[in-house]
Amino acid sequence: MDDIDIEVPKYFICPISLQIMKDPVTAITGITYDRDSIEQWLLKGKTTNCPVTQQPLPTLSDLTPNHTLRRLIQAWCTENASFGVDRIPTPKPSVDKLHFLKLIKELQHPDSKTKALKELDLLAAKNERNRKCMVEAGVSKAMISFIVNCFKEDCINGLEEALSVLSLIRIPPTEAKLLPKENALIIKSLVWVLGFGFRTQVMVQSHAVSALKTIIETASSVLLERLELNFFEAVVGVLKQGIKRFSQQGINSALHVLLDACPWGRNRLMMVESGAVSALIELELGSPERKTTELILGILFHLCSCADGRAEFLNHKGGIAVVTKRIMRVSLAADDRAVLILSLICKFSASSLVVHEMLDVGAVTKLCMLLQVDCATYLKDKALGILRSHSDEWLKFPCIDKTQFTMYIN
Repeated sequence: MDDIDIEVPKYFICPISLQIMKDPVTAITGITYDRDSIEQWLLKGKTTNCPVTQQPLPTLSDLTPNHTLRRLIQAWCTENASFGVDRIPTPKPSVDKLHFLKLIKELQHPDSKTKALKELDLLAAKNERNRKCMVEAGVSKAMISFIVNCFKEDCINGLEEALSVLSLIRIPPTEAKLLPKENALIIKSLVWVLGFGFRTQVMVQSHAVSALKTIIETASSVLLERLELNFFEAVVGVLKQGIKRFSQQGINSALHVLLDACPWGRNRLMMVESGAVSALIELELGSPERKTTELILGILFHLCSCADGRAEFLNHKGGIAVVTKRIMRVSLAADDRAVLILSLICKFSASSLVVHEMLDVGAVTKLCMLLQVDCATYLKDKALGILRSHSDEWLKFPCIDKTQFTMYIN
């Protein structure tokens, strides 16, 4: 019986997934799809056109359940059950906006809030349609309010679920911009979650730093100028714990937060005081992914623009070496930041020991190589400026080919 081929009627097959439809819905173009497939197409795809006819499909609400076809599919599956065909279960009704508004109201009552949070977490994890509906219902704002209340009451009950929901549906940038008066308190609440003495599960802290990234991205310059030392200690603490405790996404979120705060000198000083320079170098020594490297070098460039940052950078034995190693190995953006870091070091902190170290770790060789490859003119000019600034000292070393080196810098 297992060797018998069963021909599935073509109209039972979804044009997107090419699988038997479990919940067939018909679009306004007259084409029927499996609900999950067409919803994913509309919510995540680059186009909202009908995949078959290429005509516009305005919204998800224009999808009409095809009950007749679903019953035909179920009947066919039952008839062929002896051949190993599984029966398609009757789909549950889709959750609508009103249901999410009801769950938000239940969060206000102590007896029902735990159950409501768990249901929201399950629904958010289920599919993209639910997440879109939750955003429209204002669930993200409700989760933020819940987290702030946890901070005010020093209570962690429900915190894990609230942050999980927030990470799944995310805070829409348009909504985050509408919270300027509350942002300071939201930031304090998320820092509280990240605090070193606050014992929560790893995933809770990962979700917290992701939410913090969204808030900082849309925060006003006034708020960013008023960030406090404990804020940077908490974020740098994420970097110090590294990949062993946080996901790559969580690490990158923390790096984005620091980079967004870098333009203010006061913030850079607090980052240095929090141990950011050493944490960034240690993280980079682990050879992270390209995007992480670009973020790390971007922050190090800002921190090396102040004397304290350069001092911390030079105190770490791997600082110059790891920045040098990344040149011509990662991306143009990484080359840009790496060369600018070396330029700042050479211009403001070039002691005899530093100049010798640059030669020892291959920085001089890398800069010479940079002059020979196809890269931006300004980058070559920066490299040439570094080489010329200490050429007299480097020419004293026997390992330097004086003829060739002179040719580079002339």
